[in-house]
Amino acid sequence: MSAVHGMIAVDKIGCQILFINPHTYQTEIAIGGFQRTVHELLVIPEAGRAYVPIFGDGIHGRNPNPGHVVWVVDLLERKLVCPIDLSPYVAPHTLRLCSDGLIYVTCENSAKIAVIDPQANAMIDAIDSGSTNGHRLAISSDGQRIYVENEEDATISVIDVPRRKLVDKIQTPQALAGIAVSPDDRTVAAVSDESPVVFLTDPLATGSLRTLPLEGVPKPAQIARYSPDGELLVVSSLNSDTLSLIHVSSGRQTAIRVGHQPMDFAFRDDAIFVGCQGDGTIHVVDAAHRRHKHSFKAGAGCESVGFF
Repeated sequence: MSAVHGMIAVDKIGCQILFINPHTYQTEIAIGGFQRTVHELLVIPEAGRAYVPIFGDGIHGRNPNPGHVVWVVDLLERKLVCPIDLSPYVAPHTLRLCSDGLIYVTCENSAKIAVIDPQANAMIDAIDSGSTNGHRLAISSDGQRIYVENEEDATISVIDVPRRKLVDKIQTPQALAGIAVSPDDRTVAAVSDESPVVFLTDPLATGSLRTLPLEGVPKPAQIARYSPDGELLVVSSLNSDTLSLIHVSSGRQTAIRVGHQPMDFAFRDDAIFVGCQGDGTIHVVDAAHRRHKHSFKAGAGCESVGFF
């Protein structure tokens, strides 16, 4: 097993950041006092830093009091470092580290992608996402493309990272809820917000879009991630209380029941840790054996988890 020093979780419902013992799963530190509400998470273990956006008190498409900062968290000292102000852009949501060393974050209400320099703890640029509300993003492993799923628009915006420019839009049959890029950069997976399917496309091949129904998932899903080795596409369904494990090569699917309203998740060796915001639990899934292992309480409702 790889060495893990700590676990961090974003408790969206409780509006706090939790530090959890990665072995006993006991919450050791809870940091609160944020504007509602903390939303999503980026962990950079090598830098000893995590980044947590303040999204606002609403949901996607209905967020009347959006936030405008991303908090920097010191993982070793387990304390806040500083806020990064993204004004005039608001409602920061998904954020990812690119191979160029910069952090890119969707600002939903502004339909922009803010560019953060983590060395300076400052926003240095913003990119037009070409959407109504840019929702989640994923970045190709070569650092050349950002893919933004635009929920209401039923499109995927393709951003050229070096030029910081919108270069294409991929139309999808339905509105979207989540997005992921395979480690080999050959497949973009976009989760439907209307039915329990995932749209798969080769971003370099026109007309390659195909629909993958989610087996054993009765309602639309939410978040998609590829496992680090690229062998699994994992999809959480907020509406069905399931986590789908899809073997990329064979297409074999297993839908595993977890807690109420599962959202984002993190990989740790052969396990997947799933934050379930609806019941204040984190569920652990054995990916190798495709089965539920156990769960534990953490906050009021964690949306995102990570390890360092």
